[in-house]
Amino acid sequence: MSPLVPLVQLAGGHHPISLDEAVDGAAMMTRTDRKYLVGPDQLAAAVAGLRDGVRVLEIEGHRAFPYRTVYFDTPDLVSYMGAARGRPHRFKVRTRTYLDSGTCWLEVKVRNGRDQTVKHRMEYRVDDADVLTADGRAFVAELVDLPGVGRELRATLATAYTRTTFVVDAMRMTVDADLVCTHADGRSVGAPDLLVVETKSAGPTTPLDRSLWAEGLRPVSISKYAVGMALLDPSLPAHKWTRVLRRLGRTPLNERTPR
Repeated sequence: MSPLVPLVQLAGGHHPISLDEAVDGAAMMTRTDRKYLVGPDQLAAAVAGLRDGVRVLEIEGHRAFPYRTVYFDTPDLVSYMGAARGRPHRFKVRTRTYLDSGTCWLEVKVRNGRDQTVKHRMEYRVDDADVLTADGRAFVAELVDLPGVGRELRATLATAYTRTTFVVDAMRMTVDADLVCTHADGRSVGAPDLLVVETKSAGPTTPLDRSLWAEGLRPVSISKYAVGMALLDPSLPAHKWTRVLRRLGRTPLNERTPR
């Protein structure tokens, strides 16, 4: 059974929060993120441990929303390698399409030296989601301090998943189910039995994190882009994500420490 089924059941047991309320209470373009790979039962126990105050994002009666994301990288995978090598200053460029509403954004995520992620975005045409337009490349060039990177980026990996968002005060927890990663060459891989959970806050650890910890869960280093690439191309350095790859039932052929 897809983990989306128990996730929808779990979300249905909590009061809704509107998009406007969620944005007002958790407007975090600069934030601290923690990610977890969990099973549906573990998530249900963690949410139950929060007791009162849990609400679920609801738009037009829906609480689970399909997303499609396209990641862009250079031919020599500068973005991927920055993450694999743990560089303190790195970037990620993607388009994100909200399939329910038919809206799309170009997003640039920049990691700063304080271990925080700053996200910048601009509205984008859905029809251009798989390419970087001239305006898109100019937007990237303004934000990424790497000469020529805006010209070199190309679509490298696409992901599809369904997202549910839990909100507690000014903290958010996104839960992604039915993740499928598709390489630019058409090969694909998925994580059919697990949920990707991400807690997001403007400060230190949150009640959401502590509730997950109480269930024996600990943050893991996981990027949908990086893990998808590592699963589909075992020649890439993937030491940083070995724990996650094994949890997904795949032992990477390349577990060496990145050069």
